[in-house]
Amino acid sequence: MTQNLDTSLLRTFVAVAESGSMTAAAGALNLTQGAVSQQVKRLEEMLGCQLFARERRSLRLSADGERLFGKARRLLGLNDAIWAEMTGTTVTGRVRLGVPYDLVGTILAPVLKAYTEAWPQVDVSLVCASSPDLAKALGKGEVELAVIEAPQGTGSGECLAIEKLVWVGARAGIAHLKRPLPVSLVTDTCAFRPLVLGALEARGIPWRTLFENGNIEATRATVRADLAVTAWLASTVPADLDILGPDSAHPDAALPELPSFAISLHLPPRGNSPATLEFARFIRDGLLRQRNAA
Repeated sequence: MTQNLDTSLLRTFVAVAESGSMTAAAGALNLTQGAVSQQVKRLEEMLGCQLFARERRSLRLSADGERLFGKARRLLGLNDAIWAEMTGTTVTGRVRLGVPYDLVGTILAPVLKAYTEAWPQVDVSLVCASSPDLAKALGKGEVELAVIEAPQGTGSGECLAIEKLVWVGARAGIAHLKRPLPVSLVTDTCAFRPLVLGALEARGIPWRTLFENGNIEATRATVRADLAVTAWLASTVPADLDILGPDSAHPDAALPELPSFAISLHLPPRGNSPATLEFARFIRDGLLRQRNAA
């Protein structure tokens, strides 16, 4: 006999998973803490597994909880989309989205297009900045949601993708052979900057920076002209630039390996508007489709 999952139980589970706290989830859902606890317990009994590992001050997802979390988010998003379409519900309002410079014209471009076409009544504003600056903006309420890059294993939020950070240079360029190594980074608060420069220092490679002025087009032009190299996530590298690997002709000039970064979605723990939640769903689903198509 097939047993149906109650969407209200799934919403409670997702709220607890996102906040890591029964108390915070209760506030977001306008429920008592006891009611949230009972709903989580009921869902665990229905599924026959423990969804959370109880720690001293917070909750974390168990292995079974991790398996359920992504599926629950997708199911709830589909449920909400069907309801909105069939009942003629219109999403309106304003959403300010914080996006790192390197993602706005690459990974997130099709998501932004799809959202604005689906909900033309929503006034969308983009705030482009470095990930550390976006985290501050979200905390101050200057954006409603943000996509943030952080070294794998160090960030928070809902991880949407893991990307390798790679060295990038001009086609057949020689900038990577120069010492000090000319490095062009978009801004001095770039999330990549400490790890890139730290990797160079650990290898003993002298460096100098160019054009840290908050303009990714200037960085792209600088690299394209072979005046410098940069470091970007692999999926954001333009087709006319090269990902720099080992150079057999100049083995002594090899650049150090760079770490992977997590691309994560961040929302305030409570008070999110329908337009913001719908935008988050579009971002989540859009990046999932891109990952599956890769």
